[in-house]
Amino acid sequence: MPPFLMRMLLWLRHPPSRNQRIAIAVICGIGIGFAAVEWLVGWPEWLTPERVPRGPRLTAP
Repeated sequence: MPPFLMRMLLWLRHPPSRNQRIAIAVICGIGIGFAAVEWLVGWPEWLTPERVPRGPRLTAP
């Protein structure tokens, strides 16, 4: 049985506490918030990685 199905089965038999459900909801909300901002505003240019050109390799004489 796949692990995620086992986890779902465990959560059905022993549901998480109220504080755990709140923490899960907050984490999901933060992730959805970041995705919404990225979708509406776009990815900032300063966070885009740039390729570093490789210079000539120096070898030992």
